[in-house]
Amino acid sequence: MSDRRKVASGSSIRPVSRSKSPETRKLLANAPHFPDYIGETAREHFGQVTRLLDHLGIAWTLNPGLVRGLDYYCRTVFEWTTDALGAQGTVCAGGRYDDLVEIQGGKSTPGIGFALGMERLIELLRQTGREFADLPDVYLLGAEPVAARLALAESLRDRQPGLRPVVDLQGGSFKAQFKRADRSGAALAIVLGEQEITDGTVVVKEMLADRSQQTVAQQDLADWLAKRFDLARRAGLN
Repeated sequence: MSDRRKVASGSSIRPVSRSKSPETRKLLANAPHFPDYIGETAREHFGQVTRLLDHLGIAWTLNPGLVRGLDYYCRTVFEWTTDALGAQGTVCAGGRYDDLVEIQGGKSTPGIGFALGMERLIELLRQTGREFADLPDVYLLGAEPVAARLALAESLRDRQPGLRPVVDLQGGSFKAQFKRADRSGAALAIVLGEQEITDGTVVVKEMLADRSQQTVAQQDLADWLAKRFDLARRAGLN
C-alpha cells in the first residue's frame, strides 16, 4: 500500500512519518511538526524530561520526525545514537506507554520501555578498551529527588572514571535502600538525604567492614574515594 493510500484509508500517521519514499520525505519536510500541536500537560511533562537531562549533563536533540512503530506509545519517545558504529548508529530506542496495561485489560499503570542492541553495546564497550568488574564500589541512596544522586554519580564518574558507582532508583525507606545496597556487594554506601542535600555533604558508610560512617563534603568526595579505592593504581592497570 502506498503512503498516500495509508493516509486516505485512515491508518495511523506513524508509518507515513517513517517512510523512506523521497516523495513522502519531501512532503514531510514542509508538514506541521508534532511538538507544535501537543497539549499543555504533555508539553510540561516533556519540559520536565529535558530539564532532567540538562541537569545530568546529557546532550539531547529534538527530532520532530522521530516516531515509534507501534500506536500505544505516548508522550516521549527516544533514541540513543552514536557515530562510532557507522550506519548502525541507533543503540537504544523506546518510549512511554502509559495506557498499554489498561488497553490489555489491566489497571491503569504508567510505563516506559526500550529495546537495546546488545551487539552494538558490546562493540561500543570494546572500543573503550576498559575492563569491567562485577561488583560496584559505591551504592548511592537517599531521599527524593532521585535526580540529586544521579547528578552526584555523574559528577563522580566524570572526575574519577575508574570508580564503579550504582544509584538506587527504586527509592522507598532507607531500610529498604540499605538492604539493596547490601545485596549489591558495594564496599560503601553513600547517603544523600534531605539534610545532606541542604548542607552539600554526604554520609559515607562502610558496608563490608565495621559499618562505621563519616560525613564528607560533596566537593571533596571524588578525591576521598580516589584515595579509598586507590583509583590511580586501578587506572594504571587498565
